[in-house]
Amino acid sequence: MTSIEQVATLATFAAVRGVLSVGHNLADHVIGQTDRQAAGKAAPSAAEVADGVSPRRGWGACLGHVAQYHLVMAVTLALVWAVLPLQVSFTGLAAGLAVSAVTHAFFDRRWPVCWLLEHVGSKGFAELKAAGLNGMYLTDQALHQTALLVSALLITLV
Repeated sequence: MTSIEQVATLATFAAVRGVLSVGHNLADHVIGQTDRQAAGKAAPSAAEVADGVSPRRGWGACLGHVAQYHLVMAVTLALVWAVLPLQVSFTGLAAGLAVSAVTHAFFDRRWPVCWLLEHVGSKGFAELKAAGLNGMYLTDQALHQTALLVSALLITLV
């Protein structure tokens, strides 16, 4: 038999997961990054590093995007929390958003996504850029959604 507390936890998790998904799309594709951030967040390339460019280049753009993105996420969550009786704590929110921020910055440097695809036998998919598809982008989005699932669990359960 299911208790009312279990139902409330499941409903909260579903609502938080939905809000994070909507917030992610809004923040990653509409108002959470500038063109400059999008173009610079993965810099430098491996070839540029080999030519002596600092591997730290691009972190400013990346962290600027991550900050803007998580501001959008926090506002979206706060608005929903204000109108729905979500059973979440500030500790859970902090833990979930921290996991999201760290993973988002890591994946958006792009080399981890490329490395993963190469090491699971999908190097061709990493290089796919035809017919409107981009393998790196699709993988990046899948990894972000996976991290947001973990974030939703933390927000709900911590």
